[in-house]
Amino acid sequence: MKKNRVDIITMGCSKNLVDSEHLMRQLQECGYEVVHDSDEPCGEIAVINTCGFIGDAKQESINMILEFCQRKEEGNLNRLYVMGCLSERYLTELREEIEQVDKFYGKFNWTELVNDLKHEYREEIAQERVLTTPGHYAYLKISEGCNRRCAYCAIPIITGAHKSRPIEEILDEVRYLVSKGVKEFQIIAQELTFYGVDLYKKQSIAELVERISDIEGVEWIRLHYAYPSNFPYDLLRVMRERKNVCKYLDIALQHVSTKILKKMLRHVTKEETYALVERMRNEVPGICLRTTMMVGFPGETEKEFEELVEFIKWAKFDRLGAFAYCEEDGTYAAENYRDSVSRKKKQERLDRIMEIQQRISTRLNEEKVGNVYRTIIDRVEGEYYIGRTEYDSPDVDTEVLIATKEGKLETGSFYNVRITDAAEFDLMGSVE
Repeated sequence: MKKNRVDIITMGCSKNLVDSEHLMRQLQECGYEVVHDSDEPCGEIAVINTCGFIGDAKQESINMILEFCQRKEEGNLNRLYVMGCLSERYLTELREEIEQVDKFYGKFNWTELVNDLKHEYREEIAQERVLTTPGHYAYLKISEGCNRRCAYCAIPIITGAHKSRPIEEILDEVRYLVSKGVKEFQIIAQELTFYGVDLYKKQSIAELVERISDIEGVEWIRLHYAYPSNFPYDLLRVMRERKNVCKYLDIALQHVSTKILKKMLRHVTKEETYALVERMRNEVPGICLRTTMMVGFPGETEKEFEELVEFIKWAKFDRLGAFAYCEEDGTYAAENYRDSVSRKKKQERLDRIMEIQQRISTRLNEEKVGNVYRTIIDRVEGEYYIGRTEYDSPDVDTEVLIATKEGKLETGSFYNVRITDAAEFDLMGSVE
């Protein structure tokens, strides 16, 4: 056990990761050695940043807490703290059931942890972070919470109403990160398109992205987690006109059947969904669309599922993730609908969708062979440099493999790479 060392473990999404990075900076200022997601945690203090989104994620967070409780019981850990979405949602139950944890914090009061360690939280460095990502890219969280209240989603229960960060505060953080060498920004929120409504009484995501793109040193901006209803189309203009705004949009559509979308409380129809995808591709030629679909929502019959299959075949999304409906405590769906689709049927539908998408993704990648793309190098693995194009977000999308024998490439630098071969998840390339 190493004195004055804090191990921070982050579960769940990139929004949690940003919180961990801010906490790490505060603890670093307090004089601690701070290590993130270590394979061999050995600090006297551990902080687990939990996820409480869906059943599997909740169980993973609980298992991690119990693992560190055991370390504490064995004398390998002095203090254990838990923060994040799981403890925000189940604070009372966790306090009663897991007594080995010194203190539980919610999603937003984790700043108290610094004070509980007998140090002062430093407001003057509130925008600073210790990056856990490679130094050339960072996640940029622009808001918290969500006002959409989709029937299946527990996020608003955990995080509350949408709360935008002021534009100037975000721009200050971008300038700080650029000064530290960050070139690429993954803009994240629970729901990007609602940004600004609470502060400025209008959807302001297009203005925000435009102003970020004006900052010298910002090479790539990529957008995650948009919502289809009342989509701010001015954002497409910004994407089309600004060279450093990637032609990439992560927009969770969830379904296409009007009947299911209505039950999901998504406030959009089948016809509007088709029109949205078509308009995006017309206004931003070559745009990469990433989406998420849900199967097995209560009331989904073979008819509604086949509508979804037909839509996926038509849309040919560049990236598509899918998951089976899982009843979440406290949600509208859990309280008002019967989980009517069997687990077996959900899995069959999930498998079918992913098989279709696998063929689509492979074909789209094969069409890139022979083309040249601006590519950023993330890391070296074995005999290959691993890079990404503007159409690929870290950790979740396709990677470009370039043989190290071609010559020395710099991590975090851009190169023009010609694609020489393709598979479902990877592209092979050669520097021009």
